[in-house]
Amino acid sequence: MTLTTPHPTAPFAPAPDATAPVDTATVDTATIDTTGTAPDDGAAAIGGPQNPRWVRPALVGLLVATGLLYLWGLGASGWANAFYSAAAQAGSQSWKAFFYGSSDAASSITVDKTPAALWVTALSVRLFGLNSWSILVPQALEGVAAVGLLYATVRRWFSPTAGLLAGAVMAVTPVATLMFRFNNPDALLVLLLVAAAYATTRALERGSIRWLALAGALVGFGFLTKMLQALLVLPALALAYLVAAPGSVLRRLGQLLAAGAAMVVAGGWWVAVVELMPASARPYIGGSQTNSVLELALGYNGLGRLTGDEVGSVGGGPGRGWGITGLGRLFDAENGGQIAWLLPAALILLLFGLAVRWRAPRTDLGRAAYLIWGGWLVATGVVFSLMAGIFHAYYSVALAPAVGALVGMGGVDLWRRRAQPAARLVMAGTVAVTAWCAWVLLGRSPDWQPWLRPTVLVVGLAAAAVLAVRSSAVARLTAPAAVVGVAVAMAGPLGYSLNTAATPHTGAIPTAGPAVTGGGFGGPGGFAGPRAGGFPGGGGGRGFAFGGPGGGPTGQTGARGGMGGLLNANTPGSALLALLEQDADSYTWVAATVGSNNASGYQLASGRSVMPIGGFNGSDPSPTLAQFQEYVQEGRIHYFIGGGRGGPASNGGSRSAQEIAAWVAANFTATTVDGATVYDLSSAAAR
Repeated sequence: MTLTTPHPTAPFAPAPDATAPVDTATVDTATIDTTGTAPDDGAAAIGGPQNPRWVRPALVGLLVATGLLYLWGLGASGWANAFYSAAAQAGSQSWKAFFYGSSDAASSITVDKTPAALWVTALSVRLFGLNSWSILVPQALEGVAAVGLLYATVRRWFSPTAGLLAGAVMAVTPVATLMFRFNNPDALLVLLLVAAAYATTRALERGSIRWLALAGALVGFGFLTKMLQALLVLPALALAYLVAAPGSVLRRLGQLLAAGAAMVVAGGWWVAVVELMPASARPYIGGSQTNSVLELALGYNGLGRLTGDEVGSVGGGPGRGWGITGLGRLFDAENGGQIAWLLPAALILLLFGLAVRWRAPRTDLGRAAYLIWGGWLVATGVVFSLMAGIFHAYYSVALAPAVGALVGMGGVDLWRRRAQPAARLVMAGTVAVTAWCAWVLLGRSPDWQPWLRPTVLVVGLAAAAVLAVRSSAVARLTAPAAVVGVAVAMAGPLGYSLNTAATPHTGAIPTAGPAVTGGGFGGPGGFAGPRAGGFPGGGGGRGFAFGGPGGGPTGQTGARGGMGGLLNANTPGSALLALLEQDADSYTWVAATVGSNNASGYQLASGRSVMPIGGFNGSDPSPTLAQFQEYVQEGRIHYFIGGGRGGPASNGGSRSAQEIAAWVAANFTATTVDGATVYDLSSAAAR
């Protein structure tokens, strides 16, 4: 059957009955029912015979272009986030370190996250050796896969055009380009959550418990990637299934409980193993103060992120160090250029999509799609906006799939209803608002491509004016105006993404796009002053260098031979490396130093285990002074490299690192090698 555009006399004509199957082989893609049931084999979602001939090459082109954007010049970023690179190196050398996500191959302490993302990179290093490409390519490929899955998800219930637009928007979102070229856990997290949304769409079509259980398991693996952040999409997925899945309420509730059990098993097995393992048989759980992964998940990486009460955090506390909270946070100078380009459009199109389906049957799949992606966007966006604890701009990559999906679905829905005056006004208003948003965001980087800002505004407003007019005189210009509107919407984020891909990014807190100045949208959460990489001392491609001896220039990994600082690793000199190699096989750790980033620079350069005292912030009680003294007495640590950060400067964390540094300084002789202060713990010069 062929479905036509709704009658123009209705303000917003309701969507057709979602329970009626759609013959996708004969439906015109310009007028296809966006709520019909998709074919069971999913062929239409991957460019099968139901698609027009242009779909497959367009999809291949999108994925190839995305791959080029995420892979081109990738090696320029070096180790990127050396904290995770060192852990991947450790996992490639020791299966114990691999399983726990240890920072060092000797497994003294883990990173402050669950280890799923490290499993991927550590396997890559095992296969291809330790280098920038083996560390960073997995994230780029995860990004390409996420774009492909987003296309497949949106395509099933809408059209190839909607899927391609959704994938393109996600691909060129600046923060997505940044994080899929970087080795933080966010890349794998986004892929798993998009896969969970795809599995939920398949479950909704027939009320399939297998697909729903898979969705739950994927969210569980998301927990093993970045803990509680993975659960932010859970309300949207559950609500959509509860509202729109076929079957009785009791059946739907039972299926959701089964999917919840699958999620708990998929995300909880590793936690159970770690908690049941004697502490003496495993590494210390980094980021916790009690050597507990449950404390880490619920405290430092959980509720503490919401309340700001994060024991052991640097800065810490509501309103201190992590920006002003409020609903305007995602639009401020720190975050706007990362994610906000199409955020207003996504919200407008979400409201539009729900409005045109408010009278649809309960099982309407189009409305379910808006519930999934709209719920994802709103829940995650509100949490990010209001959380008082540690927040970095790159977290917003989790919003990119939802923004892309809503723009793709809503844009195609608007186009199909373009004969309706109200729909044309919404379409014109969306283009105008998007052009204005780009004008504001581009105004924060006035020295970067200054021609783009007025061009986007003028051309965007002109396209919006054409779209708003319903006249036979301009009817032939409607399609070109819509194409121009899409181009205007994509110009700003694409430019920022190309700039991001051309800029090396290292350190703990990267940011996308060119440097920006302050300026809010007039709402709460406005930010004044230059962007500082997310935190004073941010280690992104831009920002201020973190203080301390050896802190390198902005965007670099630290000065050669000196300390790297809390957020950046260092590049040790040849003399120091030669010192670390002396009789290295006789020691468990060739050196110890305060802070994981300090240790990572020495470890990556030497290929040997370096103990990161105190974990990432230097504030974890690992090891205690007594344990460290025992290691020294047993001859397991060769050198202590001084000058690290952490300990008492952190928010209520352990003082073990400070005590160890003081004990070493009081009992061993210091020497300077390549600008670093080194103590030989094996010497007989103890005082």
